[in-house]
Amino acid sequence: MLTPTDSVSLTGPLSPAALRRAAAPLTVAVDDEARARVERGRRLFHSLRHDAGGEDRPIYGATTGFGALVGYSGRADEADQCDNTLAHLGVGQGPDLPRAIVRAALLLRVRSLAQGVSGVSAEVVDRLAAMFATDFSPAVPRHGSVGASGDLIPLAYAAQALRGRGHAYTGGHRMPAADALAAAGLRPLVLDGRDALALVNGTSLTTAALSLACDAVRAAHRALASLTCLLADVLGCDPGFLDADLLRAYGHAGAIDVGARMRHTLAGCAPSGTRPLQEPYSLRCSPQLLGAAEDALRYVDGVVGADLGGVSDNPLFFPAGAEEGAPGRVVHGGNFFGQPAAFAADLLASVAAQLGNLAERQLDLLVDPARNGGLPPMLATVPGAQHGLQGVQLATTALVAEIRRAAVPAAMQSLPTNLHNQDVVPFGTQAALRSYDMAELLALLCGSLALGLRQAVHVGARRPTASRCAALLDALADAIEPVDPDRPLDADVRAAARLLVTCDLP
Repeated sequence: MLTPTDSVSLTGPLSPAALRRAAAPLTVAVDDEARARVERGRRLFHSLRHDAGGEDRPIYGATTGFGALVGYSGRADEADQCDNTLAHLGVGQGPDLPRAIVRAALLLRVRSLAQGVSGVSAEVVDRLAAMFATDFSPAVPRHGSVGASGDLIPLAYAAQALRGRGHAYTGGHRMPAADALAAAGLRPLVLDGRDALALVNGTSLTTAALSLACDAVRAAHRALASLTCLLADVLGCDPGFLDADLLRAYGHAGAIDVGARMRHTLAGCAPSGTRPLQEPYSLRCSPQLLGAAEDALRYVDGVVGADLGGVSDNPLFFPAGAEEGAPGRVVHGGNFFGQPAAFAADLLASVAAQLGNLAERQLDLLVDPARNGGLPPMLATVPGAQHGLQGVQLATTALVAEIRRAAVPAAMQSLPTNLHNQDVVPFGTQAALRSYDMAELLALLCGSLALGLRQAVHVGARRPTASRCAALLDALADAIEPVDPDRPLDADVRAAARLLVTCDLP
């Protein structure tokens, strides 16, 4: 039996850290305040659905068909209306999404439902919360969402798995969902039409993927700032390009803040006096580039924070004030429309592409004897008899090309669908998942540069003169042997990438 080691409350906004922790067993607390909100919202839904004469009031998804078929009646039986919601959405394609994304999406979904304005049953919130104490994770195909009425198709697969249909993971194995539920000690979830629609009618998958992608790009950003300092130190560069007055004159907050961190990392650095008056832009303009990335990442942080604290669903049920003399109102609208996340994910993709380009250019500088201060070509110990970083440099070119190809904006690709009911769509899901993939490639580019820096000192570059740069080099040297003689370096690149995430960077 798995024992959760962390806990999350459904009262108040989630944090990006909570989404990261959702990959492992987690205690999700449904406190009295949250349960009271949910039960109040459920009572309001029922009171609004049935008028004084006993007739059903039209409420989208509870009494009607879906999407373009909203003008037709749904199914009268509650269980049938749940099937009516979910069955037609079982059309996803492609490989399963990473379980970390799926579980983060469901944590965000249950948090949204727990705010009490979706009209769901307390049973749905309680049972979703209970799932997180296990390692159960629905098997959700990657392709199918346009991120307009929420992430309908992927979240439908998640909902079906919680009902014991489709497939899921537990114990590291993919199996029929009913078997996975039993193995995890969970019972199949029973839903009515309102519950089913509320589970799928939100952008939780998009937001989860965007949040996790932003975390990964931020980690690469921190790593590149430190690696740039290490590169400048081992080559003997003058750190004047980080001058505080220079960057204050530039006027951009991100550059000022990144420059300050880089000066801290390079404190104690002694220039060699042998470098050109002006370094290539991949060094000289690094605080401006990394600073612009910092400004962009702060914008993405703001979008993620708003989504983590908001409610993504339709319709919503709002209790009336005491002076209104009515139970409340149902409001049909578009809070499932993932445009903010789409724009933010496209911006994040641009950041990842330029950071990846910076890492590749810095490695290219490092392996070129015409620009690296006379170190051997490709940092080979015995050029010709050995090839050093030649294969790594070739692979980084391929990785950068892949990142650039993937950086095409998704939010501008709107296509009408659903009989023009969804006549504009944001494609935020594609944008967020694409940024998540790009972040993985960016980490490998950072690992490649780190490997090059470790090898540069082995073949003759000076040992860093700044203590924090020396500590980073020592961490790399402890984890990775010098390339002497040649060997396959794929695992070394991955090891360097992992080290940059886990070590205490200056």
